[in-house]
Amino acid sequence: MSRPALKGRTVRLGLLQHACTPDPDHNLATCLKAAERAAKDGAQIICTQELFRSQYFCQSEDHKYFDLAERIPGPSTEKFQKLARKHGVVVIASLFEKRAEGLYHNTAAIIDADGSLLGIYRKMHIPDDPLYYEKFYFTPGDLGFRAWDTKFGRIGVLICWDQWYPEGARLTAMNGAEILFYPTAIGWHPSEKAEYGTNQHLAWETIQRSHAVANGCYVAAVNRIGVEQPIGGDGIEFWGQTFVAGTSGQILAKGSVDKAENLIVPVDLTKVDVTRTHWPFLRDRRIDAYGNLTKRFVD
Repeated sequence: MSRPALKGRTVRLGLLQHACTPDPDHNLATCLKAAERAAKDGAQIICTQELFRSQYFCQSEDHKYFDLAERIPGPSTEKFQKLARKHGVVVIASLFEKRAEGLYHNTAAIIDADGSLLGIYRKMHIPDDPLYYEKFYFTPGDLGFRAWDTKFGRIGVLICWDQWYPEGARLTAMNGAEILFYPTAIGWHPSEKAEYGTNQHLAWETIQRSHAVANGCYVAAVNRIGVEQPIGGDGIEFWGQTFVAGTSGQILAKGSVDKAENLIVPVDLTKVDVTRTHWPFLRDRRIDAYGNLTKRFVD
């Protein structure tokens, strides 16, 4: 696919932030309606939050939640492909993928503006923390870090826990990504919020802004809102605050903590080339000295 000319390369991102209920069909309908509104408001690349079809079930290890998984292509991708064709928009949809019997992934489907399924990204880094027991459900991704030429620009997609790893952002940018999208489900343990909450959120935002700086690209992080208690207890209070960072790491737009909303954010893709030329981090990388990055630890 040929790349669009640099002149007039402003595109509008549509980031969908909302709460989720225990009903997958209701959540899908909510997300589709939000995507429709975003498209009508001028969004050209629309991104969902992580695992938008359900509440965040990884708060416990329970085999019943495997029933939430679906094939790709499948019913959700078909609906988003139809929406993409109707409105001429690119869609990034985060889904619980059933690849085969007993083999599941946390996956994002990338759909171009003509409704074609360009490909998928399978989450590479899988956490195992209190109330984030993802290793029970998800096999680590095996497709690597990728980028796709869409109608509106070359994009890369990573998912939530991938946010903390500069290697993933770098390799995706090295594939030519002009925008890094991060569908996300992250929040506070309510009992820890008073003591740690400010620093936790600041770390999350700062690391992603640093990916924009280090790679001279845009970063779009899409997070859910609300308190979810699928197993009782305090649950997780998702902190929302979906945001877009510019090519120098500056915050271009940020959502609220607790409001369902679409962020419609214009970004000028010509600034990627300008930034990378004036801050030539990719040029000055010492690729001859990075061999130890492939090791777990250097003793």
